[in-house]
Amino acid sequence: MNPQARQLNETIERENAHVYAMLSDLGRAIYFPKVGILSQSAEARAKANRFNATIGIALEKGVPMHLDVIQRTLSEYEPKDLYDYAPPAGKPDLRKAWREKMLKDNPSLAGKSFGLPIATNALTHGLSIVADLFAGPGDAVIIPDKNWENYELTFGIRRGAEIVHYPLYDERNKFNSAGLRDALLSCRNRSGKAIVILNFPNNPTGYTPTREEGDEIVAAIRDAAEAGVNVVAVTDDAYFALFFEDSLHESLFGKLAGLHPRVLPVKVDGATKEEYVWGFRVGFITFASESEALLDALEQKTLGIIRATISSGPHPSQTFVLRALQSPDFEAQKLEKYNIMKGRANRVKELLDSGRYAGAWDYYPFNSGYFMCLKLNGVSAEQVRKRLLDAYGVGTIALGETDLRVAFSCIEEEHLEELFDTIHRAVLDVKEGRA
Repeated sequence: MNPQARQLNETIERENAHVYAMLSDLGRAIYFPKVGILSQSAEARAKANRFNATIGIALEKGVPMHLDVIQRTLSEYEPKDLYDYAPPAGKPDLRKAWREKMLKDNPSLAGKSFGLPIATNALTHGLSIVADLFAGPGDAVIIPDKNWENYELTFGIRRGAEIVHYPLYDERNKFNSAGLRDALLSCRNRSGKAIVILNFPNNPTGYTPTREEGDEIVAAIRDAAEAGVNVVAVTDDAYFALFFEDSLHESLFGKLAGLHPRVLPVKVDGATKEEYVWGFRVGFITFASESEALLDALEQKTLGIIRATISSGPHPSQTFVLRALQSPDFEAQKLEKYNIMKGRANRVKELLDSGRYAGAWDYYPFNSGYFMCLKLNGVSAEQVRKRLLDAYGVGTIALGETDLRVAFSCIEEEHLEELFDTIHRAVLDVKEGRA
């Protein structure tokens, strides 16, 4: 094993043996080279005041070389903030700004110990880092039965972990904290480790637990830890801040931080959906621990994975996001978009509760995010999806036999009635054999 990897492992094991036990084989082997091109380039940036011939970019007149046809469209930005490589961990000012935003948005983080967010190539990349660090064959990844399909690819196919499901809702149509607790406790008889992914607002249902349900989730994770299970508790906060009703209005990361020595909280979030910049691919991964040495070691391993996969994230989009966070207009513009999204969600609920679609479907509780999910009665979701597409030019997502996901986020409020009337028509078509 590389001496640097061994040193990082010794630090992690000394600071928290439970976290060391959570690491996958790759997680134990990975490290960020202290002696190499990047480290030598960093030293040269600080000391080479005559010529710096270390880094693989081209310079012209002291700034990164660039084409005017590109720079003309980006004239508000300095070339140094666009064309040079971003550091593997991300722009330092952006990392600090995102941490400040996390503290503002999540009051429960006050007084808690957590690291500086590390920039990722959006959220999927952050989840992939979690998988590389902690997941391997035989490890349990606990997710609800209604989930984003990429978890299977990221943790199951790529890393060989076993996906363990529990029902998202209980018999009262509330969050099924008892099911989560049972799934966690079942890991005592597996590898003794669980990776639990808490994705709220949930994709595909648009559900965020209430504050009471959030406390139940935290209690379930604490119970598992006290029973001897090492828990990597991942909050996938992709749709964070889009909370439209009486639910949790912050990430569970804050309540998980410092919860138990056997619990490692990991927050995966980003500007992707929060700031409506899907194509910018700017996300973050953040670890919580009481030990600064442990946080530093986990950061070094994370940087090793970033270096080995994408090297570093896109510099221009990090600059754009940083500029937005620093703008005095940022909060007002976000509120404007939030109100539009909330209006769409409320209109959907108004239509669904009107009685006009009685018998065609039920719907799963939703209160946040981009989506809601219908539970169709007596018809195949896939047949309805195809009928909608072929006969009416309407796209939806079929999930399983009965569930149809509808993204109200991309439909103007005035068109929602037409959308759901059309879905209703397609359901009747399938029921009456016209599809």
